[in-house]
Amino acid sequence: MKKEFICVKPKSTVAKDRFLSDMRELHSCVVNNRKDGLTFVESISGKYSFCLNEHSDDHWEVIK
Repeated sequence: MKKEFICVKPKSTVAKDRFLSDMRELHSCVVNNRKDGLTFVESISGKYSFCLNEHSDDHWEVIK
């Protein structure tokens, strides 16, 4: 099965810290699952997994 990717941009201080330390400043993430309006993703580095609401999230913005 083909993997789906999305690109994210950190908005909060916590997300910016994770972006720098765990995600190696790479915006692309692999989509693992979608459920109940949430998208579960894993960073390309494989060091950080999180969920976000693609339409309105306090910590992450989905970018094109």
